[in-house]
Amino acid sequence: MTRNRSIRATIPGTSTRHVSLLAIPDAVLSTLSGVFDVMNAFAFMTPAPGAAPAPPPFQVDIVGAARGPLMLASGVPTMVQRAVDEVRSTDIVIVPSILLGPEGWQIGRYPALVAWLRAMHAQGAILCSACSGIFLLGETGLFDAQHATVHFGYAEAFRRAHPQVQVHPERVLVVSGGRDDLVSSGASMAWHDLVLYLIARFAGAVAAQEVARSFALQWHQDGLTPYMVFEGRRDHGDAEIVQAQTWLDAHYQVANPVEEMIRQSRLAPRTFKRRFTVATGVAPIVYVQSLRVEQAKRRLERTDVPVEQVGWQVGYEDPAFFRRLFKRVTGLSPGTYRKRFAIPSFADASRSPISGTTLTQQPMR
Repeated sequence: MTRNRSIRATIPGTSTRHVSLLAIPDAVLSTLSGVFDVMNAFAFMTPAPGAAPAPPPFQVDIVGAARGPLMLASGVPTMVQRAVDEVRSTDIVIVPSILLGPEGWQIGRYPALVAWLRAMHAQGAILCSACSGIFLLGETGLFDAQHATVHFGYAEAFRRAHPQVQVHPERVLVVSGGRDDLVSSGASMAWHDLVLYLIARFAGAVAAQEVARSFALQWHQDGLTPYMVFEGRRDHGDAEIVQAQTWLDAHYQVANPVEEMIRQSRLAPRTFKRRFTVATGVAPIVYVQSLRVEQAKRRLERTDVPVEQVGWQVGYEDPAFFRRLFKRVTGLSPGTYRKRFAIPSFADASRSPISGTTLTQQPMR
């Protein structure tokens, strides 16, 4: 970030909003520091030529249970600038990503912080979560019966911890509440979308565009579905269905896989389909399609095999049907998916030029 970068936005009004970035021992350093730096970017930007200096739209403080150094989940300490007891009011509270251990999220560990969050919201503060920060915000009860998002890897754990919240892990950003005062962002780097949303909301769209350019941030406008990995549930306790799932892992590309699973199970077709749907949460044909698309994603990421051949390898003879299905499941066409997720040639060690030569990115096919 350079100090001579111009910002051309006209910031509405003259007030600076106070942002409380909540640090807890479970927090991840990258999200906390990233949010802090980007929302403070205006302090390092000079106004466009001829424009009068304007106060920054945000003042960001790292707050926590007590002042001083705090060891984060990343194993790196951060400095808590203000204790929450000192913060009598604030405009925006952001809970950054947290790291869940094998035991999951333990409800009730931070009662004083939960009470403070409720008090700030009652005074008008907007409550925001980045990724898994929603676990702490969920304890306030303010998200009950509201819509929210969370990292897709934590979605089931969150549903168990806060069943009253309507969670949508495929969404990048969810704004809820009667005055748009409950904001959550999804997986990991979706904190970019959260910060850009707040900048656009309170400093204007042009300001958000300038910050996005300065930091090379991108809106995840296609949602998070392309990033999600399909893993069929196996903790349902139905041994017959687990056996069918295990067989399907190795034979997903065969013709008529649902009929073959039924034949091997020796259950009546209607009974098998009912038990499979109850156990896994999806119908057998949807499960097969999701598994095949997941396999296709890996081939598109790791090989240069033509899209038509990838479809054939995972069990689809009709290329047009495969393309439609792939886009319906992931939100992207196979070609677009490959361009986004395949390793670029300059980063592929197996195809890199001789050491010492200049690496240039080649367009992906």
